[in-house]
Amino acid sequence: MSPFDRPVGPRSLAVRAEAGSAAAEVLRRVLAEDGARLVLLVPDPHARFAAVELAAPFAAEVLDSGYGVCSYVFAWTPEREPLPEVGPLKPYLGGFGDLRVRLDAATAFPLGDQTWAVVGDAEFPTGEPAGLAPRTVLRAQLARLEEHGLVPSIGIEHEVVFRTQEGDPLTGHGVDYAVGGTERLAPLLADLRSATAGLGVESARAECHPGQYEVVLRHRDALAACDDALLLQMATRQAAAQHGVQADYLAAPEPGQGNSCHVHLSLSTSDGPVGFPFALGAFLAGVLRDARALSAVWAPTWNSYVRLRTAPFSPRELRWGPDDRTSAIRLCGTSSAPRLEFRFAGADAQPHLVVAALLAAGTAGLAEQLSPPDAGALSGQLASSPWEALELLGEGRLAALLGEDVAAQQAALLREELDAALGSVTDLHRRRGALRS
Repeated sequence: MSPFDRPVGPRSLAVRAEAGSAAAEVLRRVLAEDGARLVLLVPDPHARFAAVELAAPFAAEVLDSGYGVCSYVFAWTPEREPLPEVGPLKPYLGGFGDLRVRLDAATAFPLGDQTWAVVGDAEFPTGEPAGLAPRTVLRAQLARLEEHGLVPSIGIEHEVVFRTQEGDPLTGHGVDYAVGGTERLAPLLADLRSATAGLGVESARAECHPGQYEVVLRHRDALAACDDALLLQMATRQAAAQHGVQADYLAAPEPGQGNSCHVHLSLSTSDGPVGFPFALGAFLAGVLRDARALSAVWAPTWNSYVRLRTAPFSPRELRWGPDDRTSAIRLCGTSSAPRLEFRFAGADAQPHLVVAALLAAGTAGLAEQLSPPDAGALSGQLASSPWEALELLGEGRLAALLGEDVAAQQAALLREELDAALGSVTDLHRRRGALRS
């Protein structure tokens, strides 16, 4: 077994760190070879990587020393413009200094041509973790859950729509589970299979909407699941570009359609999977209680709310059900190894923050020994608009779960999203304006 293989199932932070140490020794030798390159990746708040490319022999040295990345990558807009320098964001924007990125060798993934991608954790020059970095937020919640003797296993499903450069889907109709009708996708998908061979793909299939497809990675530890989900998106976009195709991860590709970020989660102790209801029920109850307050995490963009309001399989109502895809939370798996599928988030959501928010709310439910409501019972609704999500941020529950700094970051991002939307003229404006003539 290679030290870079993606192990299936739960893995504690300590076990993961041991795997990273073993992988670092192998990676150091690989990166010392002539022609080797390292692509250092840092997840940002917009579900993408900030990247730096380093060449041998310097790349091998970075495994020990880390490498600097400008601090504003955790406080910038989708256009890579700095957010307003307020409150907890000031350390990331004042002076635009460097954060040190420490490589997590357990994430190493071959990109071909002696090039390796490695994801890293950001810290200040003092050695203090960068609290706004999505990986830091997730690590903190994993540590809290482990205090309860529990380790999660995570599977993330992202849907994507493939379009021509003119914006037309590569299939003219929905292709859910189809074989026929997907012929135009075949060359792109063949290249994508080759590019992602080492990521541990579980399944792939055509999806509900025109041009829509889904590639699912096997369950793994939470950090690996989130990192690899973004690596899969990166590989998907690159493969699409080579074919002159766009890979569209909008939450709502069209009104009535949804690209989702469904998160499958199970919990284990050292003795094996946790059953339902027991601890998994208390975890479910905690998430149901706080899901509305965390709307800004599941739905970070203007487009997110088109998905929540119009897409039928993107339920805004908060209820759970056994193997029910119309529910916001689906109980699935087997009686001996149950899991929960959380269906809140769109494909535009930041996966590290989504999983961190689920863990924070679920761990609170465990700590308070909450009981879940009856299956099918309505427990509330997610926010129906970005304004409502912003108002919920002001009530402080997200800050209590994920910290004041993260709450301030999410509020600044959502305000900027609203300002950008209200400062633009769209086809909707033009069409409705024409109807007034």
